[in-house]
Amino acid sequence: MQMTLDDQYNNFFFSDIMVRGKYPRYMDRFFSKKGIKIKMEPDDLRIIESYTVDFLAFSYYMSIVSSADDSGEKTNANLITAGRNPYLETSEWGWQIDPIGLRYTLNQLYDRYNIPLLIAENGLVAEDKLERDGKIHDEYRIEYLKKHVEQMLEAIEDGVDLIGYLWWSPIDIISAGTSEMSKRYGFIYVDQDDLGNGSLKRYRKDSFYYYRQIIESNGGNLT
Repeated sequence: MQMTLDDQYNNFFFSDIMVRGKYPRYMDRFFSKKGIKIKMEPDDLRIIESYTVDFLAFSYYMSIVSSADDSGEKTNANLITAGRNPYLETSEWGWQIDPIGLRYTLNQLYDRYNIPLLIAENGLVAEDKLERDGKIHDEYRIEYLKKHVEQMLEAIEDGVDLIGYLWWSPIDIISAGTSEMSKRYGFIYVDQDDLGNGSLKRYRKDSFYYYRQIIESNGGNLT
């Protein structure tokens, strides 16, 4: 039951409102237990029902373990701490890497809503090394990207209407979560350290050329 509740409260609540145009009944009990009373204007529910979304955009970085027992091992999960799956690899910042989980999520959301899906954020954080020749060999990011695109293609074969995929972030930027520049996501390296020192010169990483290849082939060339 805990997995169902976690899905309802953490994954489906907001999208259920936006897609279905009404507050889900499963939240009545949650609001009651927490003493939450939502103050609404007379037309609020009518407006919500009248302006549902045409497609659903969501972020996917990792999966986490759902358990009624909170004593298990934990891992970082973006801005939260969550249950760790010992069978998954993790990034340098402890985020679990689960490309198959993306296929599962795409199927789950499309089954639930039957509207087009768009992956608004996905990516791998790592501490990249700028070589003397100006190159950055981030094969770990290429491998991450390849495995996630493979699972997107599988989901499309499953029948999912996936209309887009966006990477966070195409260029290195200061992390909103930890204010670090060394926590890099991009396909383009920016010469700046955590203290703001550096030339700000930009360098294409190996992953830049791989991502370009994916775009040019529309996912057809992942080699």
